[in-house]
Amino acid sequence: MEAYRPAEIGALIETAGVAKAALPAGRMLVLAVLAGCFIGFGAAVWCVAMAGVDPGFGPARILGGAVFALGLILVVVGGAELFTGNALMVMAAVDRRITIAALLRNWGIVWIGNLIGAVALALAFGMSGLVDGPMGAVAARAAEAKAGLAPLEALLRGALCNALVCLAIWLSFAARSVTDRVLAVLWPVTGFVALGLEHSVANMFLLPLGWIAGGEVAFAGAVGNLLWVSLGNVIGGAGGVALAYRLAYPAMAGK
Repeated sequence: MEAYRPAEIGALIETAGVAKAALPAGRMLVLAVLAGCFIGFGAAVWCVAMAGVDPGFGPARILGGAVFALGLILVVVGGAELFTGNALMVMAAVDRRITIAALLRNWGIVWIGNLIGAVALALAFGMSGLVDGPMGAVAARAAEAKAGLAPLEALLRGALCNALVCLAIWLSFAARSVTDRVLAVLWPVTGFVALGLEHSVANMFLLPLGWIAGGEVAFAGAVGNLLWVSLGNVIGGAGGVALAYRLAYPAMAGK
């Protein structure tokens, strides 16, 4: 079976955006907590893959990106509400199939749910004893680096990251099978991790995990990172992907 074409993908994503906006708050929150956990699992495996190697360059970064893709694969195939991916809902808002209030409601509830799930998983890993070693050292080093980013760096890395994340989700809508969806997600996610870009939900897990592991993570730096990266994620996903495709395929409006 042939993959869906770009204009068809846009129509499918708009329909999905309408359904996401209509979710009851409780169900939306539960699905968002799950997504926070899913992305956290991907980030945890990334910490294991990067243990004992130089995280700055080399093929290990490709391996780290490939295993991190576990998180988005769980979200896309298993079904969950992810703040970064929901930037694509802007397409439905532009075509007035959902209101701006409904869009912001979804983003707010999902962001909070993602945070709850990611932090809860970080606490579980901390209490498990698994971070008392190389895995924890990687998390601590990563968290310190993230908390130390300048606002503009965090914003731009967040925008570039979510362009790739939303492209991964866009490609997954072209798929006709689970295997197709997994492969569609794998390479864009591998790319953004290998490039050292910033994903707000992953940081919701890595920042507290790094602090638990003994990293010197300032609270103000962690909050600032989540603020600027989240804003960058919206810019890159909503503007760089959703609106760009909406302008490229105006005929899909209202489908």
